[in-house]
Amino acid sequence: MINWLLDAGHWLNDDGLLMLIFQHLIYSIEALFIAVIIAFPIGCYVGHTGKGATLLIGSANAMRALPSFGLIILLVILFGPVFESDLAFIVPCLIVLIILALPPIMMGVYSGIRAINPAVIDAATGMGYSPLKLLLAVEIPCALALILSGIRSAALQIVSTATIAAYVSLGGLGRLIIDGRAQNDYPQMVAGAFMVGILALLVDVFFSFLIRFIVSPGLRQRERRRKKTIPLSNH
Repeated sequence: MINWLLDAGHWLNDDGLLMLIFQHLIYSIEALFIAVIIAFPIGCYVGHTGKGATLLIGSANAMRALPSFGLIILLVILFGPVFESDLAFIVPCLIVLIILALPPIMMGVYSGIRAINPAVIDAATGMGYSPLKLLLAVEIPCALALILSGIRSAALQIVSTATIAAYVSLGGLGRLIIDGRAQNDYPQMVAGAFMVGILALLVDVFFSFLIRFIVSPGLRQRERRRKKTIPLSNH
């Protein structure tokens, strides 16, 4: 695997590693962006109003249970007659990745807002904050640590699962795994899995720095204290 990765020819070709990494990131960023647009307002509404919490949790659990490979094959069959271009494969791939990313984002936003101290909400309400101003100026900033943690979890799942794009003839690092298996090229297969792991680690480090940069130290410490108390409460 090391020799395969050190071969410059495997990096610089039109279908080399640099291009595959770029394609993998494009699929991941597009899916994460769309998932945030869909999930963030839903999580804000349910967290702010408390309405539909049971439906939200049930839907999140149902989406987590969907099999990615089976779903993408089903969607390709359905979209194949609709699109004549690569969209017949790109759209199903993005839909699967978006469905995978929705639960952690929705639950992160919902949990972050619901975890805010009621005294903070009462104080803002007493100062005359409207529901919208309360959400934008108080609830979202206070819930930012959990919101970004949910997005971080979604990003890691997307990067790890975007290899399914190669299963339906698209690009990305999954191409190394699928093609390597077809050619019995095990160094290529392992290199593909290794690069997906490295990419996921880099994404995790990026979000770690982002959370440290955006979230105030007080909120980060509160979140750490909250996580430490969870195992105790379970016992």
